[in-house]
Amino acid sequence: MLKRAALALSIWLTLGMSTAMASETFEGRIAALMPHADIVKPDGEGPFPVVIQMHGCGGKKPFQQTWAQEARAAGWAAIVLDSYGHRGISRLGAYATVCTGSRLWGRERAGDLYAALAWARRQPWADANRMVAAGWSHGGWAVLDALALAPGAEMTAATKLVELPDEPLAGVVGAFLVYPYCGYGCVARRRGLRFEASPLALVGSQDAIVGTTGLRTTLETIAAPTAVRVQWLDGATHAFDEPEARDLRVRYSPELTARAHGLYRDYLGAR
Repeated sequence: MLKRAALALSIWLTLGMSTAMASETFEGRIAALMPHADIVKPDGEGPFPVVIQMHGCGGKKPFQQTWAQEARAAGWAAIVLDSYGHRGISRLGAYATVCTGSRLWGRERAGDLYAALAWARRQPWADANRMVAAGWSHGGWAVLDALALAPGAEMTAATKLVELPDEPLAGVVGAFLVYPYCGYGCVARRRGLRFEASPLALVGSQDAIVGTTGLRTTLETIAAPTAVRVQWLDGATHAFDEPEARDLRVRYSPELTARAHGLYRDYLGAR
């Protein structure tokens, strides 16, 4: 009897916690997230195609602005998200919890992408039919899982958001991934992608953080409407595009960064 009571209590607590965690409304997420975002637009009134940039596990850093300017040069508006501002996650806290996988997995952070896309669609300067999701490292994980999650109960449980739109990816025409994480816990790795986005992923031959040939194989074999295309960058480490990087496992490369920026402009230009 006691065992049955304990089991019943455990189930009740689990269900109660799941419901509580999924208590933030979609509109609430938009209102909390977007004041922390940076907007970079071409001159003029638009409408401009829009790329949403999602930072790595270390948080929003200055080099993201350089990528946003590359998007601007290609005629695109860029929204540089900060997934930590409204959550109160510090840089040190991010390294200690998000980068170690103990907090904010990609599937949950996919909700930030959905929210930013919804906000962008409402802007008079945005072309709601030409939007791209771009992600770096942990941000790439979030983009991949955003493309994998099924609308409805699964998406609600994963993102911890209620009142999501029927299709939060409406208008997305591409996904650009820079050294994306695609390991344990990644929904896309297990399930595949459900949404057509013609993804392009940049993978470095010396990436000691998310992997090299193994990552390339994983990405190339993910089930998807259009296969993930991998651009192999010989000599690139993780965060090769970040001049301020202090991790001993990474090395900034101006040459590879310039090449990656060119690939970004070309990818956006083809959309």
